[in-house]
Amino acid sequence: MLKIKNKKQIAIFEWSRIRRHWDDEKELWYFSVVDVVRALTDSVNPRDYWFKMKVRVATEEGAELSTTEVASF
Repeated sequence: MLKIKNKKQIAIFEWSRIRRHWDDEKELWYFSVVDVVRALTDSVNPRDYWFKMKVRVATEEGAELSTTEVASF
């Protein structure tokens, strides 16, 4: 089992703060989607950007974007 000391450590990506949480049972990091969107797009309102992107994907492709399961790396 992997031991993580700081389970809610802030990650830094190109000087953007990204909140994350470690799940001991699943041994996975969970990242804030809104923080990742902010870091990758420089959006003024990343929460709105994420919402519009989910709607667009559902409308155009019939798929759904989800924040529940993220693969570990």
